[in-house]
Amino acid sequence: MGNAKSSAMSKQILEDLKLNTKFSEDELSQWYENFQKQCPSGRISPEEFKKIYERFFPDSDAASYAQHVFRSFDTNDDGTLDFKEYIIALHMTSTGKTEQKLEWAFSLFDVDKNGYITKSEVAEICQAIFKLIPKDAQENLPADENTPEKRADKLWSFFNKKDNERLAEGEFIQGVLENEDAIHLIQYEPKK
Repeated sequence: MGNAKSSAMSKQILEDLKLNTKFSEDELSQWYENFQKQCPSGRISPEEFKKIYERFFPDSDAASYAQHVFRSFDTNDDGTLDFKEYIIALHMTSTGKTEQKLEWAFSLFDVDKNGYITKSEVAEICQAIFKLIPKDAQENLPADENTPEKRADKLWSFFNKKDNERLAEGEFIQGVLENEDAIHLIQYEPKK
């Protein structure tokens, strides 16, 4: 009988997640049960995360993008994702408000985690996003977006920064919100 609760989510984590996400207690319990089945250790490794991402993008090279997404979700920098990090990431990227999603996008682009984005970091993430786009879809992109370099240049131009300047989070969010074209450059959503 003492073991019956060992795989249950702690009340503290449950309350914290209910407070910080839009998920109900039932939803969180279901997510936790599935998480425990998929990850008996209670943690997702970068390799496991990459495999999950590859299922979402079967016709693309998702490895580098998955690596960057994993880094942005691993808020305690321990090299794994625990259940709380996983759920908060899921919330921010799926049901969060636009500003929350852009805060997460900033953390994705802030490769070195120094609180600023440089043009080289934009280029690195644009390269990873471009690899998500299937080859046949790449051929149909506008001329100013048909290479990762052109996409990075176009995105950087929205922020009115010189190539050697850096961008703070508020500037990033404001720049994306003020430029509709910027939104599709910071993500890739496959056509269904």
